[in-house]
Amino acid sequence: MEDSVDALIEHVSHTSRQVARVLEAQRHVAVRMAQMVHALPDEDPEFGGFAGLLDQASGVTKSVIAYLFSVAELQEMMAEQMYHVIMEMEDEE
Repeated sequence: MEDSVDALIEHVSHTSRQVARVLEAQRHVAVRMAQMVHALPDEDPEFGGFAGLLDQASGVTKSVIAYLFSVAELQEMMAEQMYHVIMEMEDEE
């Protein structure tokens, strides 16, 4: 039984590392997009007028929201997996 719990913990750890890698990539994209928005001129931007500027800002906002949502999902998944691991360890005792 201990081997199966160890295998489960190892699998959870590997899965969490892979999800963290994906989130890290998403974070880099969101940071880069935020840097690009910050570099925009404050007055008279030439990005398709006000509507084009709103579209670009909306895209950045959506990317940041998607990243934060992914982080929340990762935390929820890790908490659920840890709950199962702890319950399994308590059953052994």
